[in-house]
Amino acid sequence: MDEARHERIREIVASVPEGHWVSYGDVAAAAGERSARVVGTVLSQDGADLPWHRVLRSTGTPAPHIAVEQIRRLTAEGVLVVDARAAKGQRYRWPPAP
Repeated sequence: MDEARHERIREIVASVPEGHWVSYGDVAAAAGERSARVVGTVLSQDGADLPWHRVLRSTGTPAPHIAVEQIRRLTAEGVLVVDARAAKGQRYRWPPAP
């Protein structure tokens, strides 16, 4: 992946406001990528300084290997998490529906 694409993904993740979440697919689409997997790759390799915990699966569930920490951080920001799934409504899902 070229550096411009990599940085675009980082910029989008960095722009997700506190108390909200976005899906890997949403980030990929906003970055012009066809695959959501590339977002996970960027975050795993170069995302420690980003709000990586705000990026979830489209179902609102975290990746199993980081679930406990991800849920802890989201809850601390005020995101409603029920049965290990983040709430999807306009209040939490970003960007909000028009």
